[in-house]
Amino acid sequence: PTQAIGWLGLQLSVGLGVLLSLPHTYYSFCWGAASLPLVVVYPLMKRYTHYPQIVLGLTFNWGAWMGWAAMYGAMDFAVIAPLYLSGVAWTVVYDTIYANQDKEDDQSLGLKSTALTFGSQGDTRQKQILHGFAAVAYANWLLSGYNLLYSLEPTTTAASPTTALGIYAVGVTGAYAHLIWQIQTAEFDNPHNLAERFRSNTKVGGIVFGSI
Repeated sequence: PTQAIGWLGLQLSVGLGVLLSLPHTYYSFCWGAASLPLVVVYPLMKRYTHYPQIVLGLTFNWGAWMGWAAMYGAMDFAVIAPLYLSGVAWTVVYDTIYANQDKEDDQSLGLKSTALTFGSQGDTRQKQILHGFAAVAYANWLLSGYNLLYSLEPTTTAASPTTALGIYAVGVTGAYAHLIWQIQTAEFDNPHNLAERFRSNTKVGGIVFGSI
């Protein structure tokens, strides 16, 4: 326990140091502090909710808010809210795929996950649900890009907003196609297959980043 508390204290100290080093310090600090309830409750969620991957998504993607807060000292909810939601939905997809590797252990330990919840309705239904989350991610990628590009000054981008949005849309459509491939080819009882698809999400992130 002493070592664990010491390690936690070290991590919290480093996190606080990073937070205090950000531009627009007070505003960034407020947004960072707002994430703490999620950080605290997430480790407990596999015991109390059938949808811990949603809580993971809410926690893991908080950086969307933090990045904008640090850059601008204000929040553009029209841009960041859909970006945040896209990240949450994407997280549910890839972490549900990952969680299918652990479902037997989770069951034996009395833990919960979206893999068990969605999978209880059969593999076909699980894939349908994951396709729904992937579509939510895609729609919010597009919405965030649209709201950003049409809020910029005309001289901010080299291309017109329409052209820039078209390029971005092609890119995120490719990312969405990759999610479709992951879901359609997932074999929920094949750990090797699932691990490959989980790791391939680095490519999804790269495609989205390259589209910006």
